Amino acid sequence: MVYVALLRGINVGGNNKIDMKLLKGTFEEVGLQKVVTYINTGNIIFTDNTRTAEQLSALLEEAILRDFSLSIKVMIRSLEDIKTIMDALPIEWANNPSMKSDVLYLWDDVNEESVLEKLIIKPEVDRVIYVNGAILWSYDRENAGKSGMNKIIGTKLYQRVTVRNVNTARKIHELMKAAEQSVLN
Repeated sequence: MVYVALLRGINVGGNNKIDMKLLKGTFEEVGLQKVVTYINTGNIIFTDNTRTAEQLSALLEEAILRDFSLSIKVMIRSLEDIKTIMDALPIEWANNPSMKSDVLYLWDDVNEESVLEKLIIKPEVDRVIYVNGAILWSYDRENAGKSGMNKIIGTKLYQRVTVRNVNTARKIHELMKAAEQSVLN
């Protein structure tokens, strides 16, 4: 099965630095196959046919603590999980000079539509969609200071998400589909 590990809070603002080549080695050492890292923010695609997402998360959190002395939360999502999110992501949403669009991947304990009630959403500025596993959030950059997205940082909910811009989210999905094809061939 093809998975992505989304690590929360590594290589951000000079904190929790982990070299991606070394991290790839850690994943391989615990028996994961076809390991591919994508950019420095902790996106690792891999295959494994023996463990559940929960088992993989625990295994990887322990391995990262052992190898890097960092307590990092690891979210595991299958290709099916990511496909569900990508299918809900409006094609016209972009991360570019005029638009900011993010995928807020939700930890299981907050993965329900009622999570939207905990957010400050400004309907005149923000475009927000809940989909199983994520909150999709977009606004025009000219309205960045007015967006409710700024209000989530520092909240309890913010500790239960890991954020990727839509460009990164789409690339992760592409890499996962490529990994699936390599398994099938």
